[in-house]
Amino acid sequence: MIPPKDAARTPKLPPAYRLVARESVPSTMEEARDLADAGAQDGTLVWAREQLHGRGRQGRNWESPPGNLYMTLILRPECSPNQAAQLGFAAGVALGDAIGSVCPPLDVLYKWPNDVLLNGRKVAGVLLESKSSADGKLDWLLLGLGANVESFPKDSAYPATSLRFEGTPAEVTAVDLLEAFARHFMNWVSRWLEEGFGPLRNAWLAHAAAKGETIEVRLPHESLTGVFVDLDQDGRLLLQLSDGTLRTVAAGDVFPVGS
Repeated sequence: MIPPKDAARTPKLPPAYRLVARESVPSTMEEARDLADAGAQDGTLVWAREQLHGRGRQGRNWESPPGNLYMTLILRPECSPNQAAQLGFAAGVALGDAIGSVCPPLDVLYKWPNDVLLNGRKVAGVLLESKSSADGKLDWLLLGLGANVESFPKDSAYPATSLRFEGTPAEVTAVDLLEAFARHFMNWVSRWLEEGFGPLRNAWLAHAAAKGETIEVRLPHESLTGVFVDLDQDGRLLLQLSDGTLRTVAAGDVFPVGS
């Protein structure tokens, strides 16, 4: 159920954004992809109160009932696709900052590559999708974000939670979180453009989940177990295996060992 305060209020975003507001959509990613292909401008943000067919990484279903935050942002940065992927870290840190600005003090951590945790449980996830032209230049980047405000799935692969379950007052809604996220994300993107990945990498690592611990990284055709040592300068995970080998991982799912 959508809280009364949220029922009739449209988010107020900084002028850099172009809001496309929907009551219900199959998927904000799908709608944003269509808009991006049709030439939608950088900063176009598709927001919906409900998704009927939301999805997460690797095509997984993302439960999307009313009351939570569902959005996809169209970005057109003038950089390589690999550099653009760093904006996933910007989204995670911006959401952590947003949670800190609208909620009581909570233990926010970032789980590589694009999840946000509260008290060790997933409260939000970021999904990136990009399209490049024939010459390899980035055409657009879609940054999808789903955050559990009112509710969370009980049967997810990684334990989940919501802001409400963690004690956030009912006065704080998905609209409040979106407005705060938009401000903080804009600030981090500006800093990323001016200073590169370094400050963003440092901010993410300062609250990195399981850094220095042994983790399992599940890849499409194998699983790796090792110590999460660091992020490289592009945001890839550096994993030290039991034989001392340092493995660089560009994409994968991280879990506690034995989970």
